[in-house]
Amino acid sequence: MADRNSAPMKRTIRRQQLREIVPLADSTIYEMEQRGEFPRRFALSPRCVVWDLAEVEAWLASRRSAPIGRAQAPDVRQRRSRPVREPDRAQAAASKAG
Repeated sequence: MADRNSAPMKRTIRRQQLREIVPLADSTIYEMEQRGEFPRRFALSPRCVVWDLAEVEAWLASRRSAPIGRAQAPDVRQRRSRPVREPDRAQAAASKAG
């Protein structure tokens, strides 16, 4: 009989456990998987997908060691709805109203 201690057992986690570890939306995780930026899920059965816990923990450790920069703020002056007024017009309108 083979020794069970010779090969370490790979631990897998399901979606709910992944959500507890990685606070990202399912769609974000799926997109990152498609781009190769997140560990890939694999199917245990037609209705059960899992992730390798060691791969997810390694991904978290790599994110912790090399933080990602913040996204650039959007230019609100280019909005079509609720455009931002120019400062001089806003002050003139406030002085006329007061």
